[in-house]
Amino acid sequence: MKSINYLRQFGADIDSSLELFGDEATYNETLTEFQRGIDGKLAEIDKYYQQADMPNYAILVHSLKSDCKYFGFKELADIAYQHELASKESNINFVRTNYDKLVQEAKKVRKIVNDYFDDSVLENSPNQAPSPAVVEAIQEEKENEDIILVADDSEVIRIFVKKIFDAEYELAFATNGDEALNIIKEHMEDNRIKAILLDLNMPVKDGFAVLDFLKENDLLSSMPVTIVSGDSSREAIDKAFTYNIVDMLSKPFNEAKIKEVVERTIESKK
Repeated sequence: MKSINYLRQFGADIDSSLELFGDEATYNETLTEFQRGIDGKLAEIDKYYQQADMPNYAILVHSLKSDCKYFGFKELADIAYQHELASKESNINFVRTNYDKLVQEAKKVRKIVNDYFDDSVLENSPNQAPSPAVVEAIQEEKENEDIILVADDSEVIRIFVKKIFDAEYELAFATNGDEALNIIKEHMEDNRIKAILLDLNMPVKDGFAVLDFLKENDLLSSMPVTIVSGDSSREAIDKAFTYNIVDMLSKPFNEAKIKEVVERTIESKK
């Protein structure tokens, strides 16, 4: 594995990234997971591009932009942001004209990260998959633990939250509104969900679909929500606060801030 200065040579804003992640070890751990998932994310982006599904395309390039900002890959973040704005305006011509530029920059970043890790870190998982017996034992041990539900399509956010809270809570993760609703429905009777961190911008169903379900079923007090906002419009944020949510967590955030907000969210539970 190369020195982190290798990423700086290619323009990565590592200093800003380390302010968020706290240390190189956490940065590298999270970057590893991002790299393992980048091909899947690009495949999803391409699917919506081929379908000319601009609303879901916008959500996916928004997620790519946010992740790249966390890791300091400013060029790719800027290109993804341009695609996000264009797709939100249904400017398909811009997206089609500049799609190859987005893909090529993403592949460039992928190669830089591969070279940084010398490939070996990505090829070999640090932890061998546990046996079925171990999985069952862990599930039994955690079946009565409090749950924090994180509904966000950003892999970086999910990994970051897991690192901070995994020792204290069971973490449930959703990458879209449908997955979040399934988890909520599963735990409507057992009172285990103590807090929900909810991104407003998710594919398939967005955060407002989740908020509507919680409101319609009178669950906002028993499953308190803090929204996670990247570049949500002022109008969207104001609309979210009409649902009696607890707080808003603005991206990017550091460990101290998310601990403070999650504690406040859990304490609001009735």
